[in-house]
Amino acid sequence: MNIFGGNSFMNQYNKAKMNQQAQPQGNPQGGGAGKGAKSVLFAFKMVILILFLGVTALQSFYTLSENEMAVITTLGSPSSVTTSGFKFKWPYIQQVHKMSKEIRGMSIGYDPDYDPYNHANSENNPITVPSEAEMITNDFNFVNVDFYIEYQIVDPVRAYINSESAISILRNLAQSYIRDTVGSYGVDEVITTGKAEIQTKVKTLLTERLEQEDIGYGINNVTIQDAVPPTDAVNDAFKAVEDAKQGMDTKLNEAKKYQSEQLPAANAKADKALKDAEAFKQERISEAEGQVSRFNDMYDEYAKYPLITKKRMFYEMMEEVLPGLKVIVDGSDGTQTVLPLDSFVDGNAKGGAE
Repeated sequence: MNIFGGNSFMNQYNKAKMNQQAQPQGNPQGGGAGKGAKSVLFAFKMVILILFLGVTALQSFYTLSENEMAVITTLGSPSSVTTSGFKFKWPYIQQVHKMSKEIRGMSIGYDPDYDPYNHANSENNPITVPSEAEMITNDFNFVNVDFYIEYQIVDPVRAYINSESAISILRNLAQSYIRDTVGSYGVDEVITTGKAEIQTKVKTLLTERLEQEDIGYGINNVTIQDAVPPTDAVNDAFKAVEDAKQGMDTKLNEAKKYQSEQLPAANAKADKALKDAEAFKQERISEAEGQVSRFNDMYDEYAKYPLITKKRMFYEMMEEVLPGLKVIVDGSDGTQTVLPLDSFVDGNAKGGAE
């Protein structure tokens, strides 16, 4: 590294040192050259000191972003720092190992980065990894299942200690629990109705095992990306079954919607009918009670004055009946005879109708 332009500084330093050695002891002319060499040596030491202090200052501070955490090793002993910002550390004694807080993913059963035709669009063209995807169900059927495991560092110190083997341990455990879980279900459940239950079970088992292993990682989510039979014919059959189930769900939803629309109107009609019946009931009861009350009053009058009451009742009935009758009164033989032109029954009916 050239500090004062090319090799001039070192040349001057070496020249001054040689002149100092060439001067005999006791020569008064050598004093100036010795002082020059000392000044150059002092300047060189100062430059070295400044560089050392600069490097030390750079080694004393570090920064962490919002998505970062760090493990600080002090003479080999680790400790974690999880807050972001500008941090201090002891230079040369402490070392900083930054880690990401972000959730990362792991594919099992397929390779999302492989695309022989368009590498830039590889996520839309994953390739199946048969050694990971092919599994056998409890009804002795084969099925290809693709999983996506989302994981995250939960203990930075343990993750740092197990940094070389943690991901391979996580992958092996995930494959083991996935095969065990899928093997406990039938092929129809794996492909159609049992996906959510399988995902939850694998996540629970894998989380519990990682806590026992204590490698510093935790599981955020487990998702079945795809589950299909290994042959196209069987796959088409299962798709037909799935379409039928979706059609059934659609019809059920439509029926429930129709039910929710019709029930309020039907309930309103039923309430109206009940209220009308209750009103008619009260009307008939009131009418019957009124008739009973009038009959009781009439009976009380009859008990007091039987003859008068009979005559009044007779006259009242005649007033109602006679206006509707067509009769001839014949008094030629000295007596009055009533000859009806219409039947009394018809006359009463007409009179009542009028």
